[in-house]
Amino acid sequence: MICTTNAIESINARYRRAVRARGHFPNEAAALKCLYLVTRSLDPTGGGRARWVIRWKPALNAFAITFASRFEKTIH
Repeated sequence: MICTTNAIESINARYRRAVRARGHFPNEAAALKCLYLVTRSLDPTGGGRARWVIRWKPALNAFAITFASRFEKTIH
C-alpha cells in the first residue's frame, strides 16, 4: 500500500508541475495530451522499465484509447 501511495503521489506531483509550467490549455484535448506526455516520460532512462510498466500500465492503456493514432506512430 505504501509503495502504491508513493507512486500515485509521485505522478500527481509531476502532473501538477507540468500543468503549472504550461499555465492554461485551450481545450480538454490539449490538457490530456500534456498529461499523456508526462506519463510517457516518467522513465526516460529505461532503468526501471519492467517495474514502471507494471505500475503505469492502466494509465497508459487509458491514454492509448484516447490517443490511439499517436501510439500507432510511436510503435512503428
